[in-house]
Amino acid sequence: MIGLLSIIVLGFLLGMRHATDPDHVIAVSTIVSSRRSIKQAAMIGGVWGIGHTLTILLVGGGIILFGWVIPARIGLSMEFSVGLMLILLGILNLTGILEWISNGFSPAHQDGSSGALNSQPRSRFDITHPHLHSPETHTHGPTQMPASWLGRHFGRLGLYNVLRPLVVGLVHGLAGSAAVALLVLTTIRDPKWAVAYLLLFGVGTIAGMILITSAMGVPFAYAEKHLSQMSKAIRIASGLISVGFGLFIVYQIGLVSGLFTNHPRWTPR
Repeated sequence: MIGLLSIIVLGFLLGMRHATDPDHVIAVSTIVSSRRSIKQAAMIGGVWGIGHTLTILLVGGGIILFGWVIPARIGLSMEFSVGLMLILLGILNLTGILEWISNGFSPAHQDGSSGALNSQPRSRFDITHPHLHSPETHTHGPTQMPASWLGRHFGRLGLYNVLRPLVVGLVHGLAGSAAVALLVLTTIRDPKWAVAYLLLFGVGTIAGMILITSAMGVPFAYAEKHLSQMSKAIRIASGLISVGFGLFIVYQIGLVSGLFTNHPRWTPR
């Protein structure tokens, strides 16, 4: 029992280390580079980690519990999708489309587009309703509403800016789920403990990515406030790195590992 608990705790620590993989860091850097606060950068890291954990649990759990076997070509295709995603994120950053979409779908931009909306004194999280004990109606502020913290903080990012890191995390988790599950199967024979390991691994990945994106957010937020030219240079640099690393992955998976040949060779990693 103690040995299993130790392995599961190790899963949390390995999950934190897993968050530092180059393709993960490069992908989130293209998203965080347009954030203006450390808090928003940390939330993006958390959302990415949630998406990553969902696919790790889904695919990894299927391998552990139901004995799923992933063919080499499908496994390579999952990793190839990471390369394509990095190229797309990099191009969007370089062309400025990413920032334009981000600003266009942010609540602050939408609220600022109409003076009538800004003139309302109440928060959009306030709700007015009658009470049985009094004929008058009164307003509940944001701190009194259920899940108000989530609404206030993730609402500032906007739906698009929440979905983007979530989808990126889902793709990354899909590409790495087989390797994690096969690693677990070689050390933990009990399926329940193996799934518990996957869950702790995912939680560790979430924690690790929050720390990474928070650290990234410090220079990005400073550059955005004080050095606009540096902020632009950082976004361009992150875009170039993303495109370059994406092309490298596409080359490695497509040609070296043989995705586009008759003899694909796949080793989950």
